[in-house]
Amino acid sequence: MTAHTRTTSGAHFAFTDRWGGVSATPYEELNLGGAVGDDPAAVLGNRARAAAELGLDAARVVWMRQVHGDTAVTVVGPWAADEELPEADALVTARRGLALAVLTADCTPVLLADPVAGVVAAAHAGRPGMVKGIVPAALRAMTELGAEPARIVARTGPAVCGRCYEVPAAMRAEVAEVEPASYAETSWGTPAVDVTAGVHAQLDRLGVRDLAGSEVCTLESADHFSYRREGATGRLAGYVWLD
Repeated sequence: MTAHTRTTSGAHFAFTDRWGGVSATPYEELNLGGAVGDDPAAVLGNRARAAAELGLDAARVVWMRQVHGDTAVTVVGPWAADEELPEADALVTARRGLALAVLTADCTPVLLADPVAGVVAAAHAGRPGMVKGIVPAALRAMTELGAEPARIVARTGPAVCGRCYEVPAAMRAEVAEVEPASYAETSWGTPAVDVTAGVHAQLDRLGVRDLAGSEVCTLESADHFSYRREGATGRLAGYVWLD
C-alpha cells in the first residue's frame, strides 16, 4: 500500500499506491482525495488505513486544499473538525510527530525535512505550481522556522514523467523559459514537460543536496492513479513527518 523510508536522522517519507483501500470504481482502491467525487466515508476509511500502516494517528495528519498556486502555509496542529482547509500547495511545520500530506495523480509530490531544525514540508508541484515557484516558497517557509537548505532531505514521489507528459510546443517553451530543466520530449518525439526534473533543478539551485526521486511514472504504472490516463480517478498521497 505504501512505500515508506526513514532516514537515520528520524525523517519519514511515504508515498502510497492505489491498492489496499475500500473505494469503488473509478477510484479503486486507496483513493485519499476528498474532492474527486468519491464516497466521503470511503475516503476517510482509506486515510485511516494508510495512517495505521504508517504508524500514524489519522487525526494528526494535516491536509490542504490544493489549487496549483504558490502559497505555503505553516501549521502547528491539525485543523479543527469544522475548519475549512486553506487553499495552499505546500504545508510546513516545526511540530515533531505531526504528519503533512500532499495529494497527486500525475503532479510531483515534494517532501522536505531538516531533521536538525525539526522542520518538514509537503508540496504539490504540478506544472503551474512549479512555474509559479511553490517549491522555493516551501523552502522559504522552512528557513523562517530555522531550516537550512544544506541540511534538508528532499524526496519526490511518483509522477508523470517527461517521456509521457505531452504538451503543445508553445507551452513547453513557456515553461522552459522559467525552468530550462523541464524541457523534454516524449518517447514518441513530441514536445513534453518534465516537472520532476524542474523541481529537482530548483531544489539544487536552492542548496538542497540530499535529493532523490521515485522512478515510477504514474501514467505508465497501473498501480498508481493518473489523471491524464483515466480522467475520473483517485489521488495518491505523500506523507512527511519527524520522530
